[in-house]
Amino acid sequence: MRYDLDDLRLFTHVAAEGSITGGARLMHLSLPSASARVRALEAQAGVPLLVRERRGVRLTPAGATLARHAREVLAETTRLDSAVASYAVSRSAPIRLVAGGSAMHQLVPAALATFLRDHPEYDVNVSERRTIRSVRLLAAGEADLGVILDDEPTQLRTEPLADDSLVVIGQAGGTLSGRPSIAYAEVAEHPLVGLVPNSPLSQWMDDRLGPHAPAPRYRTVVPTLHALITLATAGAGLAIVPRRAVDASTAVEICPLQDSWSTRQHLLCYAANAPEPAHLLATHLHAVATG
Repeated sequence: MRYDLDDLRLFTHVAAEGSITGGARLMHLSLPSASARVRALEAQAGVPLLVRERRGVRLTPAGATLARHAREVLAETTRLDSAVASYAVSRSAPIRLVAGGSAMHQLVPAALATFLRDHPEYDVNVSERRTIRSVRLLAAGEADLGVILDDEPTQLRTEPLADDSLVVIGQAGGTLSGRPSIAYAEVAEHPLVGLVPNSPLSQWMDDRLGPHAPAPRYRTVVPTLHALITLATAGAGLAIVPRRAVDASTAVEICPLQDSWSTRQHLLCYAANAPEPAHLLATHLHAVATG
């Protein structure tokens, strides 16, 4: 037997409303038209589907079975339509997001996860850039949205996003235990683990420490904050990282730096002609930052 989807949809409404009148109203059909469709469905099935009473209708066992399967068929049809339609949608250009290494560690991935799930019609191109480079790309219209640090002047629209202050971390119960704060000059006296020299955080720190800062001894350098935090937690050496990058459940000593340059903020920065999807992505970044 072949079933018309509109007839199945009408029948599920009749079953839910307990009346052909209610089903007709939901389908925007006249009562005579809806009644004719139900009778044709019963004729096709070869068995009564409804028990007609003065105040409505009740499902027969065959009608209950048809209604249950009809709901499943209609739900599957909706999923099919959505899946096929996703290929037919005229997609807009991908959102171009630029962010530094600190934001790329947790903030950006978490926001992307919810944004891409909630907005399958949009794609995002992500690039890791230092703040100075991100601002230039945004000003030139070569990026739409950026997560930048608050120490780079710009005429573009910005808004506060999250604290990104730096701290020193080390093995639980180790050198930092009980310390309320520590100066970088003292940190440099201890064996350290760090990020590779070309990482945005390493370059940012080098710019602020200057040529006369104490030369630290790095036992090793790694390319990611995740690897750096893992090594420091294991006792390989102290490390300087953004406080937000350290998960609250990590068993590690965390000590604020006394140096003024260690206090910094993440800002959202918009290109002058940022498209509406970039603003949608910004709401997801805010939600992660405040969550």
